[in-house]
Amino acid sequence: MLRRLRRRYIAIKVECEQPPPKNTIIDSIWKSLLQLFGEYGASQTDLKFIEYNPKERFMILRCSHDALNLVKTSISMITKIDDSKAALHIVYVSGTLKTLLKRITPLKG
Repeated sequence: MLRRLRRRYIAIKVECEQPPPKNTIIDSIWKSLLQLFGEYGASQTDLKFIEYNPKERFMILRCSHDALNLVKTSISMITKIDDSKAALHIVYVSGTLKTLLKRITPLKG
């Protein structure tokens, strides 16, 4: 029997002096995941980049429903990106991208 993949979409606000490139943020999230949960834990997340807007400093990621808490914990533990102080705030989590975009649109402006 095939198991339905359940995913969660996470909207993140990036607080940093200079808007870092998306790859740098993603690398920081992976590094945090690996440090906290190891390779096996990180592999269970099915983490995928969806969108990043450096002007508004919003990022959207997708992860596995079962690993949502691992990803949220890893994101909240990040304090530096490229040797500069940073904080990643989880703004909203949704089961669909459409709902997530609808909810965060008023926050972006």
